[in-house]
Amino acid sequence: MTIEFLHDMSIVALREAYGRGSLTPATLMADIRQQAAQFSEHNIWIHLLNEQEQAPFLDNLRDKTLETHPLWGIPFAIKDNIDLAGIPTTAACEAFAYTPTESAKVVQRLIAAGAIPVGKANLDQFATGLNGTRSPWGACKNSFNADYISGGSSSGSAVSVALGLASFSLGTDTAGSGRVPACFNNLIGLKPSIGLLSATGLVPACRSLDCMTIFAYHTDDANSVLAVAEGYDINDAYSRRNPFPNTSRHYGERSGALKVGVIPQSQLQFFGDDAYAKAYQKTLDKLAAQGFEWVEINYAPFSEAAKLLYEGPWVAERYLATQPLIDDNPDALFPVVRDIIAPGGEPKAAALFTAEYRLHALKQQCDNIMAELDCLLTPTAGKCFTIDEMLAEPIVHNSQLGYYTNFMNLLDLASIAVPTQMAANNLPFGVTLVGPTFSDRALLSIAKRIQHHCSLPLGASNLTPPITIAPAVNSTATIDVLVCGAHLHGQPLNWQLTERSARFKNKTHTAPVYRMHALAGGPPFRPGLILDEKNGAAIEVEVWSMPAENFGSFVNGIPAPLGIGKVRLADNSVVSGFICEPYGVESAKDITQYGGWRDFLATIT
Repeated sequence: MTIEFLHDMSIVALREAYGRGSLTPATLMADIRQQAAQFSEHNIWIHLLNEQEQAPFLDNLRDKTLETHPLWGIPFAIKDNIDLAGIPTTAACEAFAYTPTESAKVVQRLIAAGAIPVGKANLDQFATGLNGTRSPWGACKNSFNADYISGGSSSGSAVSVALGLASFSLGTDTAGSGRVPACFNNLIGLKPSIGLLSATGLVPACRSLDCMTIFAYHTDDANSVLAVAEGYDINDAYSRRNPFPNTSRHYGERSGALKVGVIPQSQLQFFGDDAYAKAYQKTLDKLAAQGFEWVEINYAPFSEAAKLLYEGPWVAERYLATQPLIDDNPDALFPVVRDIIAPGGEPKAAALFTAEYRLHALKQQCDNIMAELDCLLTPTAGKCFTIDEMLAEPIVHNSQLGYYTNFMNLLDLASIAVPTQMAANNLPFGVTLVGPTFSDRALLSIAKRIQHHCSLPLGASNLTPPITIAPAVNSTATIDVLVCGAHLHGQPLNWQLTERSARFKNKTHTAPVYRMHALAGGPPFRPGLILDEKNGAAIEVEVWSMPAENFGSFVNGIPAPLGIGKVRLADNSVVSGFICEPYGVESAKDITQYGGWRDFLATIT
């Protein structure tokens, strides 16, 4: 099923409409409230803001300009375990409800940028579940087929965007709650690195693992929201500063060949869903034609880590978050949620340390796997269940929904769910990209490339996503370094590369525009490379890939007259590499005719 949006709800489209004067925020909000009534059976909202409650946010726009406020007039939904000042926070439990006097830090940042809250969205109670059926406000139904689950726990957050009632939304993700609903509702689901978004004003599920998430129609919108929402928060003990290579300016469309990890067929699980299995294979086939190189990995350590989340002592964190209710008013909790959380008070400290030791061992294995890849790609979920199926087997099927998601925060990884196909059962299917901490922009840039080639509509609508041009970007995790002398394989300074974890990429030649000279001094003896467009030649070189954090110390140790500049290769690509200042070769021997440092050394040894 597709629906007719009253407006193109993407951020770019709304900003263009506001700029033309063909739409106002007040009109849009009135239209959203009217359309929300048509979807009441989907159980999206716990509290939909009325006209009076929204008025202060509209008034707030009078002192802001469209040009300087990136989310001016943009409607967003808030999962109801995240605070919005003056509106009750329930976490889908009426007995728990309170009315905050301040909004969550992330919500404050969004409103300051001009965004307008639409309402507080339904969720699996206390964010415990991946399916969207565990709420006293009713099961939140899938935006494409109301017989199916929407995914949870951020169910209302996803469905509100998919049905055109918000341009983006905030969810949370401890076990997959920001990704599974994105998959089932044809959305981008960005689960940032833990601590990138402040958790101040978030009702904890597992405080050490929680993170807020962003649902959006496409990666451009997700990046725009992330750029506003992120920021270090001194009041959040788990907040972390975003390093420069992961900032918004590094978002674009990832170019070039990609080495992407995939799960072997023997370790894939689709739980009898043939439509999803075929959609996954079609996705791989399509992306393979677009420069994605598949590398099979061992999924066992990821899968074992995933089991620790609910089968290990981390359930104690959920118990701590709800302890007053569990101890004094257990009947206030949704039955299946109570059954999951209540045993959390039993694990002993010894069990926690035993699990921690095992988790660290698994993380070491997983990190070693990830170090060889640009990212890992998995199905986001193996099956989308009907609501009836989920209610019949709530624990088993919920566990199956977490097969590809539960390991993520335990291993401190970043991820993004990307829609790729409409499956044969007419439900959306998507994959999840996984990377190390603070690879958020790198993953968004790969996701941008995937969306470019898959080109699905916006949410549950038939609207085509806008065509936007983003700069081509490469990995910011490493820097390619060209070496031509004492740093080559087997040469005396090669350790300066290998001890900085640089990896050999290839042996090649420069473009035929360089001359090489044997510099005075040594040992170690070194050559100097000089650009000479008229009389140059091709020089044999090596290219090494160095972790970006080690590049500065490497450059700092290079003595004059050498330095690092841009060197053109035989294929006309340009990399950072060794160059020499002209004064350094004034009395040096020209050795260009040997074609490279190794061949020259062979003549003097």
